[in-house]
Amino acid sequence: MDILKDYRLIPVREEKDFIELLVPEGFAPEKVEEIRFLKGKDVKLLILSEEEFAKELQERLSEQSVDIESSEEGEEEVSSDLLLHSDESPIVQLVNNVLIKASTVGASDIHFEPYEEEAVVRLRLDGMLHEIMKINPSTYRSVVSRIKVISNLNVAERRVPQDGRIRVRIGRKDLDIRVSVVPTVFGERVVLRLLDKSGALLSLGELGLSAENEERLRRLAEKPYGIVLITGPTGAGKSTTLYAMLLHVKSPTKNIITIEDPVEYQIRGVSQIQVNPKVGLTFASGLRSILRQDPDVIMVGEIRDSETADIAVHAALTGHLLLSTLHTNDAVSAVPRLLDMGVEPFLVASSIEGVVAQRLVRKICPNCKEEYQPSEEEIKELGLEYSFPFYVGRGCDMCLGTGYKGRTAIFEVLEFDEELKQFITQTQDAGRIREVALKKGYREMIQDGVEKIRKGITTSEEVLRVVSVGQ
Repeated sequence: MDILKDYRLIPVREEKDFIELLVPEGFAPEKVEEIRFLKGKDVKLLILSEEEFAKELQERLSEQSVDIESSEEGEEEVSSDLLLHSDESPIVQLVNNVLIKASTVGASDIHFEPYEEEAVVRLRLDGMLHEIMKINPSTYRSVVSRIKVISNLNVAERRVPQDGRIRVRIGRKDLDIRVSVVPTVFGERVVLRLLDKSGALLSLGELGLSAENEERLRRLAEKPYGIVLITGPTGAGKSTTLYAMLLHVKSPTKNIITIEDPVEYQIRGVSQIQVNPKVGLTFASGLRSILRQDPDVIMVGEIRDSETADIAVHAALTGHLLLSTLHTNDAVSAVPRLLDMGVEPFLVASSIEGVVAQRLVRKICPNCKEEYQPSEEEIKELGLEYSFPFYVGRGCDMCLGTGYKGRTAIFEVLEFDEELKQFITQTQDAGRIREVALKKGYREMIQDGVEKIRKGITTSEEVLRVVSVGQ
């Protein structure tokens, strides 16, 4: 039974002489009377709170399959809450239903990919892409136009890449969606990055750090000055770790200012600046301005160029704690990366306090988790000299048959003491820096991964997928 055209009513059961409906508190009685008249049946009501009704509606909409053949193009602005949107345009409904489905399953990205015969829609869930539907080419063009309309992009321009933004509410979730459109041979490819503004930020204790690494990260976050870097590839959870550090040091006695691209989550008591290159507000220019605002703690979304790196180092040397991210494979490689950006070795040694490297791994589904004995090959791949029971998810309805549900991070945290800083001024070779660090108790990321395998949190396959042994 379909959800009625008025999205404020959900049919539960229909019998010969009555129809049963789910309705929210404060529903419109005239709508019920209209259904009673049209159906010629008595109407029984099950009244839910607004919150319960929105949740039920979201679950039902996410389960609906969408089969659109029409090429009609919707031109109306997106509703403030998609769950209450009752537009009859099939294109509008298709886009809305994809957004609702992605929000319900917790997807981080939506991919609209055009090919010669058809277009494919895929969701990125726990770091992996899953196909959810196919769309014919004529309909796909209208879908792209609809996305452009609601993200304030130029609908007529199909030759150059465009970036936009959509803000929408789906039940209790406030989503900030970043839109990227690029032209391909068979049409425009669209990727939507979903940021849940209503999601709770994680504390340091909720990141999945080992007790030892958590203590190290707390010490780094509490430093009075210096640079602390979070490294890893795109989508490794670096921003989440930065926000956890900001929450840890946030205090009425401290002036904390950030410059980000974009501002992913808003933190009360922290001044956050959005990068805007169109008006000349870059990481470098914004960081210069922040230094004139008497900050105690500065967070820079990313050190992308030599100018930003130079300003960041000098900010750290003048008594500020600066937190930022960098793209490197491991913690030790952050040092040669800064040197490649033109920062002098003695300045890196004087300013750097610590580097955290991380990757995201999928967690084993708790519903279908089972123990098994690893093969000698698996043990060897992980660099282990002994065996212990491994765990795996066999696949069930709760995890869509993948054996995984949710993600956690594996870390390596490198603290720079005076001896290690002095060593940086003598050599910038990452291998030699690693050797010295290992003697001082530095634990590489693979070791943290092995510990999470031992505890049954993730699998050897996942750890080996994201980190190389001996890196």
